[in-house]
Amino acid sequence: MKLNPLGDRVVLKQLIAEETTKSGIVLPGQNKEKPQQAEVIAVGPGGMVDGKEVAMQVKVGDNVIFSKYSGTEVKIDEEEFIIVKQSDILAVIQ
Repeated sequence: MKLNPLGDRVVLKQLIAEETTKSGIVLPGQNKEKPQQAEVIAVGPGGMVDGKEVAMQVKVGDNVIFSKYSGTEVKIDEEEFIIVKQSDILAVIQ
């Protein structure tokens, strides 16, 4: 199954959190926060959204940082994705 986002929506696949810190301390599962970094899997067409012209600024394959409590989590074919508005994406990691 393939997700095709509409309007200014973007489908993200969250990056896996590291289980150890830089100094080598192992983090237990319950204390880990999900990272706010993700890879762009699919991008909507943009166009007119709420009466305003929206040009998409991200593309498939970009690594991005998104707002902590944004988006809708979906599970398709045993994979988890997050669908967010483009405005919920804060930065592209270069």
